[in-house]
Amino acid sequence: MVSALYPGSFDPVTRGHLDLVERALPLFDHLTVAVGINSQKSPTFSSEERVAMLREVLPDDDRLSVVTFSGLVVDFCRKEKIGAILRGVRTISDFESEYQMALTNRHLEPSVESVFVMPSAQYSYVSSSLMREVVRNGGDVSSFLHPTVEQRLRDRLQSK
Repeated sequence: MVSALYPGSFDPVTRGHLDLVERALPLFDHLTVAVGINSQKSPTFSSEERVAMLREVLPDDDRLSVVTFSGLVVDFCRKEKIGAILRGVRTISDFESEYQMALTNRHLEPSVESVFVMPSAQYSYVSSSLMREVVRNGGDVSSFLHPTVEQRLRDRLQSK
């Protein structure tokens, strides 16, 4: 059985993230979407809120689970016996940083492979930080966020 971990902040989850999950599901027997907890960052949504949003918008599939994690991705993979790390690559700069991370992860845990998946062209420039900025400035993000995620983001950012 080949399982993969799709780690990220998902703050908030975008249609680009969902596109990557849909592209990855046929490639693996199981996919774990993992919300990273980083005490050095102050996210818009708590880890519990991000997990809840992911569970709400991801497809209902027994091969898919959503968890939180902290620490090194490869340590989580080792502990959970996950053999691959799924990463989306939108741009050349994404590739450069992901390549460095993949080589470091391979050094730390040679049994875990990194798998890079290209997004659909319509989501190739979408990022959570960009969505937050557009919403802060009253822009339309309906093409890039699930309606419930968009509403939660508007409620959160426009109440500040």
